Amino acid sequence: MKIVIVGGGKVGYTLAAGLSAEDHDITIVDNNEDALRRAGDTLDVMCIKGNGASVATLTDAGAADADVLMAVTSQDEVNMLCCLLAKRLGAGFTIARIRDVAYSRELDVLKQGVGLDMVINPELATAVEVSRLVRFPSADNIETFCRGRVELVGFRTQKGDFLNGQPLSALTRHLQGLPVLVCAVERGEAFSIPNGSFVVEQGDMVYVIGELYGIAAFFRTLGRLTPKAKNVLMVGGGRIAHYLAEILDKLGMKVKIIEKDADRCLSLSAELPKALVLCGDGTDQELLDVENLRGVDVFLAITGHDEENLITALYARQCGVGKVIAKANRQNYAGVARAVGIDSIISPKLITANEILRVVRGMESTKGSVMSTLYRIAGGRAEATEFVAGPSTRNLGVPLKKLRLKPGILLAVIVHGNTLTIPEGNSVLTEGDSVIVIAAGGAIRDLNDIYAEGRA
Repeated sequence: MKIVIVGGGKVGYTLAAGLSAEDHDITIVDNNEDALRRAGDTLDVMCIKGNGASVATLTDAGAADADVLMAVTSQDEVNMLCCLLAKRLGAGFTIARIRDVAYSRELDVLKQGVGLDMVINPELATAVEVSRLVRFPSADNIETFCRGRVELVGFRTQKGDFLNGQPLSALTRHLQGLPVLVCAVERGEAFSIPNGSFVVEQGDMVYVIGELYGIAAFFRTLGRLTPKAKNVLMVGGGRIAHYLAEILDKLGMKVKIIEKDADRCLSLSAELPKALVLCGDGTDQELLDVENLRGVDVFLAITGHDEENLITALYARQCGVGKVIAKANRQNYAGVARAVGIDSIISPKLITANEILRVVRGMESTKGSVMSTLYRIAGGRAEATEFVAGPSTRNLGVPLKKLRLKPGILLAVIVHGNTLTIPEGNSVLTEGDSVIVIAAGGAIRDLNDIYAEGRA
């Protein structure tokens, strides 16, 4: 597909990296020479220097015959104007990054008036993802499928967990027929999609997928179903904090925000009357101690600086806070954080990239199924994807035991109507089923891609 990306910053570069790796024809437009040089030196893309809100620049970038144009600059108004002009020039599908809280409440009007096909709000999407972790503190990562019916939860095994030291096939008496499946395991730098003989060890990052009540029952059996969080402390009063405070307030939680900027504090206080907003340096350990860091249920480090977030999150971890979440857009920082015990790392740019990548793949896939959800898990070493089987999906009605899947592929869940199934040998796919696939390494664009060549 021919794709134009206006904005070569963190989000634009991450999108270009992911899409160019899948052999799309990518053009990046930006005024910043350094951003273009970085993209040109490291990615297989075309770079054009210029104003993305200019008809001449968009024409030079090929917007008129682009399949997709994405405007992901730091300015909402520029992004909307880029999409409006690109649509007038003939672009097939337009995506705008819109972050302002006021605009987020007027998206339907903006879509109709500006001609946007899709709007992505990284901060709102991040706040929604964080709210899941706050509601379920036992988990380090939570992804949802099938309109919230299915959850994929990542957690690190601890001393005494019944999972440790025995094959997964021997866990039947503990799981008691629960609709859950251990679908992936990280151990240091190694990643596995386990079979029944796989032995989990203490310290592994384990991913479990299943129906909501099954996941809750699994963690109850594991002894990790902690009480509902009541008190949340955030360091950083940006847009993520704003959106998240609104969500947590509706869930009945008490929210305290520490923000450096005095003007921003006044704005948050006016917009979030139920939250306690404090003006101060969230990296100041003395301030955190005075504000009873050790007494909170959840601590969030969500400033605009990854380094500050990791330092304050580590301190909160040392103080014994039960749930610690840090924002880090740099992938190498995420690895460092996990190495010191901070497993809940959020990245707005990766959340944005995953959402857009899902849309692009869905537009591209016409062979037999529709992609409805896509998440990258295990630091990007695997993908969890939800498809809806279509009339041209191969092997409909054929028992799975008669089929051969590619290496590194797992059919984790099948949802047929109101029935959710953890697949076994006699399970079959039928048209209209929602199917969740875990794939190590390469991308799966369609259900027909899961089969080994020449075998099914």
